[in-house]
Amino acid sequence: MKFPKPYTLKEIAEIINTSYIGNDDFPVLGMNEIHVVEPGDIVFVDHPKYYDKALKSAATIVLINKEVECPEGKALLISDDPFRDFNKLTQHFNPFRSASKSISDSAVIGKNTVIQPNCFIGNNVHIGDNCLIHPNVIIYDDTIIGDNVTIHAGTVLGASAFYYKKRPEGFDQLISGGRVVVKDNVHIGALCTIDRGVTGDTIIGEGSKLDNQIQIGHDTVIGKKCLIASQVGIAGCVVVEDEVTLWGQVGSASGITIGANAVVHAQTGISKSLKGGKTYWGTPVQEAKKELKDKAFIKRIPELLEQLKTNK
Repeated sequence: MKFPKPYTLKEIAEIINTSYIGNDDFPVLGMNEIHVVEPGDIVFVDHPKYYDKALKSAATIVLINKEVECPEGKALLISDDPFRDFNKLTQHFNPFRSASKSISDSAVIGKNTVIQPNCFIGNNVHIGDNCLIHPNVIIYDDTIIGDNVTIHAGTVLGASAFYYKKRPEGFDQLISGGRVVVKDNVHIGALCTIDRGVTGDTIIGEGSKLDNQIQIGHDTVIGKKCLIASQVGIAGCVVVEDEVTLWGQVGSASGITIGANAVVHAQTGISKSLKGGKTYWGTPVQEAKKELKDKAFIKRIPELLEQLKTNK
């Protein structure tokens, strides 16, 4: 998430009431999670296990819960609770805006686009030309939809990320300030749920087709011309490269990559990154050709045992 204008390190520290290490006028351009940070971004870290990763990341401002040596060319914000203060920054730069009508005055809707009854279109939503939005679709604030997109009834775009920190009193949610971006020529079936990014974008690539009842987690990027069948569940921060096919009830862990032109058979559980151009099946996931060949051999065990008895 980029800020509307550059801020200084001192200004950011005043917003969240923290101390800092670095020049007062050190430039701060935005905030992001570690997998998408760029120079000028703030990243937060609150566990020693991840200090080194955050300090060596592309982010040039690290919101951290311990005073450590500051890497050259970077700055630190010292906080007793970086998770809390990251949320404060999200609320400051992207506060919740309540709605007063079904289609916000700030929404931009393109030519020849049809919005069916009982839809909700939030603040600062952009919908392109020649789209068809069927009844009871909910489109949260800041969502971007391209041209020639069809969205079927009951789908929800832009709900918050399933991202929590466990505390003694319960679970504390990381506030989502990102967006959902749907590219041109996408088809989204009924009752799908696509969560917004925490600080970046959840993206559905051009020409991809989604069946009914699909869940896509925060900050996931779906490539071009992908086919995703019913009841697939994709966790947060997943990269699905171009022309991937995921058949029904496939489930994936977070933070993995599924390579271009991969095909994943129904009910597969994906716990690791997959190379492109191959077909996969099963839980844990395996290359389908090898797995099915192994199963064929296993089925032959009774036959082989009978042959052994006969040969004795």
